[in-house]
Amino acid sequence: MKTLKLLIFAFLLTISSSCKEDPKEVLDNSDPIVSTYYFIRHAEKDRSNPEDIDPELNQKGLGRAMHWAEILNEVSLDAVYTTDYERTRMTAAPVAIKQEITEQYYDPGNLDIQAFQMENLGKNVLVVGHSNSTPAMVNRMIGEEKYDSMDDYDNGSLFIVTVVNGKAIDQRLVFNCNCPD
Repeated sequence: MKTLKLLIFAFLLTISSSCKEDPKEVLDNSDPIVSTYYFIRHAEKDRSNPEDIDPELNQKGLGRAMHWAEILNEVSLDAVYTTDYERTRMTAAPVAIKQEITEQYYDPGNLDIQAFQMENLGKNVLVVGHSNSTPAMVNRMIGEEKYDSMDDYDNGSLFIVTVVNGKAIDQRLVFNCNCPD
């Protein structure tokens, strides 16, 4: 009788342990945090004085700056960053004015990328830079050396970096501008 009770107990124990549900993976139903960064190089600069280290935009550059404002018009921007140079400020100005945003200056050589990302978490951000700093900053955002410095006459590339819950996705688009010379 004692053996029968032990067998029944062992049988019930086996059944009860095999009937337990497998632990379910806990799903996070919260909304993802999406930050989108739009990186462009300044528009065409005035090259008439090779000694000028801070030239303004030429006529074509002014047209391209307006073109960028039209392209980015469908994007509700939260912030516009530009380096402290005439050509970058002039490129950013039409976008900032159209979207009623005050431009903020940044120094690409001294930028803490993690702090920059935290400050702009969940935002849409335009960053205007230079042929070397724009791809370098994109590379820092995506965590890999994917993009080389831009050609000195490449003023039409748009890099888009979307960060969803800390994971970056990037793309590069090139826009031609039928801007006056």
